[in-house]
Amino acid sequence: MRNTLVRVGAALQRRDFRWWFAGQITSASGAMTQGVALSWVILQRTGDAFWLSAFTICSWGPLLVLGPWAGTLVDRHDRRRLLLVTQSLMLVLGLLLAALNASGSLGVWTILAIALGYGVVSSVDGPARQVMVVDLVGPDAVASAVGLWEVALNASRVLGPALGGALLATAGATWCFLVNALAYLAPLLVLRRLRVPPTAGAPSSRPGREAGAVRAGLRYAWSTPLLRVLLPMAAAGGILFTMNLTLPTLAQRALHLGGGGYGALLAAFGVGGLPGALLAAGSPEPTGRRVGVLALATGASVLLTAWAPTTPLAVAAMALTGLTSIWFIASANTLAQLRSAPQMRGRVMGLWSMALPGSVPLTGFAVAAVIEHAGARAGFSVSGICLALTAVLGRRVLMRSAPTEVTPPGARGTARQATVGGESPN
Repeated sequence: MRNTLVRVGAALQRRDFRWWFAGQITSASGAMTQGVALSWVILQRTGDAFWLSAFTICSWGPLLVLGPWAGTLVDRHDRRRLLLVTQSLMLVLGLLLAALNASGSLGVWTILAIALGYGVVSSVDGPARQVMVVDLVGPDAVASAVGLWEVALNASRVLGPALGGALLATAGATWCFLVNALAYLAPLLVLRRLRVPPTAGAPSSRPGREAGAVRAGLRYAWSTPLLRVLLPMAAAGGILFTMNLTLPTLAQRALHLGGGGYGALLAAFGVGGLPGALLAAGSPEPTGRRVGVLALATGASVLLTAWAPTTPLAVAAMALTGLTSIWFIASANTLAQLRSAPQMRGRVMGLWSMALPGSVPLTGFAVAAVIEHAGARAGFSVSGICLALTAVLGRRVLMRSAPTEVTPPGARGTARQATVGGESPN
């Protein structure tokens, strides 16, 4: 237990990461607060769930399309400066939403346009944030840092919707948008004061043309067996997060629950996700074997939730799904970062964001089709089946994955870069 607590706190021993971590909790909670308000405003003004699907596509679609290019930007430019730009843009977009709503000028098409803007900015912000973790804590504490980031996300899933619901009921949607905008002040102040090591966040010594750099990143991911397994696993895990489609239908059609029961299932996932994130932060650096086992465990817990005959069993299985899925995602993300060559890490994280959550708009339509033709339980099962399949198909690579010397395509003539992972930290 003592060793686990030491590993959990490894990243927090870095002063700059402590400030960064606190700032990310505020910005993530603000984003959740705004998300609650936007969904409510869209439903109020249209009464049609189709517009919620359009909103999802605008929010996440850019990550699917722009992932490789965004990752190239992260590799070629200083991450701290990129984040100063992206977080500032998010603050401006939040203020714009608040101003338009306060003046009565916020229409559905305007919301979709602003959501598209958020999606474009997020396609760069996501990979930059993830690689910034390595810049701040170094490879030895990446598992702790990524696990703590999942703690922040799960905390925001509780704090954000609670604050959003309270503000909607009392002050209105404008205040939700304003809170989200102001929540970016903390990370911006932290970014301005960060002391990133001189070698961290530096652009590649041979950045090359952007088109060539994008192709090099795609070739690198395809030619690295472990990444060829982990990226499809991330996309399969992303299917689980189409919960706005799968969980309400499971609660209503299969378990015959009302809004309270749906809320209980959603809360159970968050409650389970918190210890899952702590377990990821407190575990030794992940291995391919552990990631494969966690993927299978997540698949099994999803299926248990989908086919639970009673509500208490479904709630318990949902908590187990939260625990295993967050532990799996944090471990797989850490493994992908540590096993990537440093000069390719931004592009790998761009592809990761493309898979999770960028693939959600596509998988959402597929899951909706399964729900309509095969039922709510089958629709909820899709992510579990896909995760189990990717783990089984990639079993050989996961079992024998080990730290290797990696030379990325296009880097001929440069020193080979050592990747870090498994049980042999650098």
